Amino acid sequence: MTAPAKALHQHEIPAAAAWSAPVRAGRSITLTALADGANATVLIIGADRLDRLNIPDTLKSQMSARIKPGMVLMSDRGLALATVMASSLDWHDCLTGALPDQLLLLELTKHGFGEADLHACINFFSKVSVADDPRASLTYIPGHANAGDTVTIRADQDLLIFVSTAPHALSDGPAASVAVRLSDDPAPDPELRDEAIRALRLTRELIA
Repeated sequence: MTAPAKALHQHEIPAAAAWSAPVRAGRSITLTALADGANATVLIIGADRLDRLNIPDTLKSQMSARIKPGMVLMSDRGLALATVMASSLDWHDCLTGALPDQLLLLELTKHGFGEADLHACINFFSKVSVADDPRASLTYIPGHANAGDTVTIRADQDLLIFVSTAPHALSDGPAASVAVRLSDDPAPDPELRDEAIRALRLTRELIA
């Protein structure tokens, strides 16, 4: 068995806090829930500031209503920002958005961004479903994530990653800490849909 790559950076994001960092193409980011019910709200922006995570295109092109392993996270230009390489969970919410607090905004300002840059995000470790009501509203599923659950994404171009550990917007539970591990751990592409393969190919041609 191949030993895991040595961590280039490790950091624990306290509960109800935020963190951000530049991540080079090819490097992996692993998030680990440090308590039951953890939530990691993630924004992704290309380091060149041209590409932003586009949730509708990501879901539509890969025929999904959730984020799961084997999906490419696409930009508004149809390029690959990152690939979900592995996860102990098969469902991560991307429909609800972030809790309306200042954590992500404060982190964005460190990189010269503002409120207009608060775009659609992923709530790693959280799950929602459609409620049985006339409005078909979304409801939070408690108990989905446990301490020790992980998700690993690979940067497919140079990125700026923003992470908030605020509770999920629909959860009445407390915030929980999340660990971040950045590593240089080359891995082959997982099995992907044709649209995701195309986005990866276009991205690699542009950054070659």
